[in-house]
Amino acid sequence: MGVIAAPGPHVVALGGGHGLSASLAALRRITDRITAVVTVADDGGSSGRLRSELGVLPPGDLRMALSALCDDSEWGRTWRDLLQYRFTSAGDLDQHAVGNLLIVALWNQLGDTVTGLDWVGKLLGARGRVLPMASVPLEIEADVLEYDGERVLVRGQSAVAVAHGQIEHVRLVPADPPACPEAVDAVHDADWIVLGPGSWYTSVLPHLLVPELADALLTTRARRLVNLNLAPAGEEETAGMGATQLLAVVRDHAPAMRIDVVIADPRSVEDVHELEKQAESLGARLLLRQVGVGDGSPRHDPLRLAAAFGDAFETFLGDVGTVVG
Repeated sequence: MGVIAAPGPHVVALGGGHGLSASLAALRRITDRITAVVTVADDGGSSGRLRSELGVLPPGDLRMALSALCDDSEWGRTWRDLLQYRFTSAGDLDQHAVGNLLIVALWNQLGDTVTGLDWVGKLLGARGRVLPMASVPLEIEADVLEYDGERVLVRGQSAVAVAHGQIEHVRLVPADPPACPEAVDAVHDADWIVLGPGSWYTSVLPHLLVPELADALLTTRARRLVNLNLAPAGEEETAGMGATQLLAVVRDHAPAMRIDVVIADPRSVEDVHELEKQAESLGARLLLRQVGVGDGSPRHDPLRLAAAFGDAFETFLGDVGTVVG
């Protein structure tokens, strides 16, 4: 990978949970200009409890994104670990993450979601900014074809994530939520948009369903990159789906959106030719790179993924096709 001149491209990474954290951990190694736009549909665990009790955005995925961007110093690592710390008790604090409580407390004190997140970022020395994709909490609704052939409606992120069957389509409730204005501005100002990896239906695709954000993704001058999962079959919501099918789902939910680059690990691709055809149908080149950790487990290696991002950013203007590294 060549050297990207400081301060590097402005990259907007879309997603949530561990998948977005993997992208951010890699991106922070090659640029200081990062904006994470995070899904706000979580309704389980500590986030779900705070959302239900206080009517706030679910803070958990926002917390994880901030932690992934923290300064790599004793100060940053200490605050990162504190944000991720969970209480264990027989009472109401059980399994609440300290970072969730801190974020919600700042929101209540400051009266502004984005300002509160910016203050947590300052505390961590975060190399980038974290924003919600919408200004209100969302629900995910999915049409699911169950294994017995019956079609059912499943509602709620935590329920969709473990739905037994094939997810055919997902929607947001409300269907036209207000996008976070700062997130829309970031997409318009970006050099690159990174979508994925992560829970495909509950963390990745929802960004394509917020009307203002979707319009920004269609009209931005930025290049668009899809980073495919390492082991889609390991997730209940994408059980039995390969890399080609994951890419087809993006096309089905955002048929007008052009993709420029698709990154895939060769070990997670069943048929390179079919995946290349699917990428080309979206206008994209396929970049095959080993981005997983060396032990073969379905986890991204930050340095390998950073190298893949760097290759995509630097060599995009070359001939369209499959690039194997």
